[in-house]
Amino acid sequence: MLLIPIIGLEIHAQLKTQSKMFCACRNVDDNAPPNTAICPICTGQPGALPALNEQALELGLIAALALNCRIPDHSAFDRKNYFYPDLPKGYQISQFHLPIALDGGMEIDVPGGQAPRERIRAGITRAHLEEDAAKNFHSPQGTLVDYNRSSTPLLEIVTEPDLRSPEEAKYFLQELRAILRAVHASEADMEKGQMRCDANISLLEVDESNLPTQSFLNPKVEIKNLNSFRAVERALAYEIKRQTAIYQAGEKPEASTRGWDENKGETFEQRSKETSADYRYF
Repeated sequence: MLLIPIIGLEIHAQLKTQSKMFCACRNVDDNAPPNTAICPICTGQPGALPALNEQALELGLIAALALNCRIPDHSAFDRKNYFYPDLPKGYQISQFHLPIALDGGMEIDVPGGQAPRERIRAGITRAHLEEDAAKNFHSPQGTLVDYNRSSTPLLEIVTEPDLRSPEEAKYFLQELRAILRAVHASEADMEKGQMRCDANISLLEVDESNLPTQSFLNPKVEIKNLNSFRAVERALAYEIKRQTAIYQAGEKPEASTRGWDENKGETFEQRSKETSADYRYF
């Protein structure tokens, strides 16, 4: 059995604005004291009304144009509903039906001959604006929440499943960071949480000519919140190995959302894979 990875990325880049996405609170870094840059809007108090940050819209459009995206005539926001302690309103203001950008792409070189292809084109399905959630701090005594990051402006960039190796994914992200910095849309520092990546991966069975032996993809696994290039590369390599072993045993992996344990060097299951219906967009 010959299996090839089918990889797509969802990247969240924090936009370099002075204030948050829907209020006048300052856009702070992680060194600010907890819960010092908050207001009734970004903490979701009853009756508080959001107002779009014009600079966030401009930076999102600049980044989208740099990624060769098409800019539609109309764009709108939706409510993405889910219930976690780091989401004070119980929903996230995001874009689903009418994003600000569509149909882009990047061509990148993969140096050193470490990947099957030396030059690739990765399509970009869409780029859309949304607000960030707050930040949880876990300890044996419980979980604390810092709402400073709540409503920080994000640009989410969703690629086509055009990547075929962990190395290609890493170099794509490095090139994306360089573009976002060049147009001054984001610092995109992964160590500071200014750029985070969710990686989607499935395996496709092919014959000796690299032609698919089936007309559909196998179950997809999403690895959440990868915060370094090294983590993206290692997590994908591990997941390829794990899924290959399952197929070789005559079974199929379950579609699921998994986390990455940097210390153990392995992924772990978090929950079953969610779909857009689970978020009840409106």
